[in-house]
Amino acid sequence: MTLKHLLAAAISLLLSAAAHAEPGVSDKEIVLGQSAALSGPAKELGSEMRSGALLYFDQVNAGGGIHGRRIRLQTLDDGYEPERAAANTRKLIEEEKVLALFGYVGTPTSLAAQPLFTEAKVPFVGAFTGAQALREPFNRYVFNVRASYFDETEKIVEQLTTTGIKQIAVFYQNDAYGKAGLAGVERAMTKRGLKIAATATVERNTVDVAKAVAALSATRPDAIVMVSAYTSVAAFVKGMKKAGSAAQFHNVSFVGSRPLAAALGDEGVGVAIAQVVPFPWSGTLPVTREYQAQARAAGAKDFSFTELEGYIAARVLVEGLKRAGRELTRERLVTALESLSRTDIGGFQVDYSSSNHNGSTFVDLTIIGRGGKFLR
Repeated sequence: MTLKHLLAAAISLLLSAAAHAEPGVSDKEIVLGQSAALSGPAKELGSEMRSGALLYFDQVNAGGGIHGRRIRLQTLDDGYEPERAAANTRKLIEEEKVLALFGYVGTPTSLAAQPLFTEAKVPFVGAFTGAQALREPFNRYVFNVRASYFDETEKIVEQLTTTGIKQIAVFYQNDAYGKAGLAGVERAMTKRGLKIAATATVERNTVDVAKAVAALSATRPDAIVMVSAYTSVAAFVKGMKKAGSAAQFHNVSFVGSRPLAAALGDEGVGVAIAQVVPFPWSGTLPVTREYQAQARAAGAKDFSFTELEGYIAARVLVEGLKRAGRELTRERLVTALESLSRTDIGGFQVDYSSSNHNGSTFVDLTIIGRGGKFLR
């Protein structure tokens, strides 16, 4: 064979390899994409979810990566707005050519991305939302690590009704997230032959809660389940207390526990929050001990439920990447994640199958104590 023919053959092989290269995978790197709020009223949620994931990804990279490849997380800011999340998702899939999407923050933003990643057949792993719309109907490319809002609201309503409380109102964000939480409370109340006493709303990314405070303080509920982000919840709780309300205040986990406690200050004492990950300050489980060690090594002065969720979600994804093998593709990753049946992630169990991508139903209840500390 002449030199000309050898060069032509080599070029043909290179072009063929490039044509069949898997998006987000090179000899040295795995690229993941994330859209999250890094600005605006919900920015603490996105920042903590990202920082928790990076704690584990950095640990993996320091150990040589996965089958010799380092993980790179490409994060774009969506400000907790669905339109921006959709645009980010297109960019991550079409321009950044990511292998998978990871750690999205919020229900409206995740739902805006859903038709895009579903059509492109891109795995969507570990979103910070418990919305049922990401669970039903079954979507082959969605892998939920956390419990659902139905799981959380069931636990909250069970706790309240067990202690004799039946007059339960709901304060919720007027979007897909708030309505998902409202549906969960309705479901749990109906199960017990009860009806929600009253409802009131707030618009996403605002703190205009005056009408909600007026409406719910007039009905004098014994408890209020709140389904919104920390800025609006803090404004609402302060407004209700100023109006003389003696209601118990309960939140689903998405509220953002640490920033809520900081925003409420002394007025946060006794406010309850459902959690979908273990207690970050506990030394009982290996996963919390390992998270604490990594956080301290990175200079953290305190821990966070949201950051721990990012850390756990990253561990789940990495386990899938390891099982997918060296010949990594999106479809191999999906199959590998589906093999995580009753898998122990440092004391946090994840259970997937080919027909179930809801990894956990774990829910714990906490309250804010004095000094912004959390109690179980």
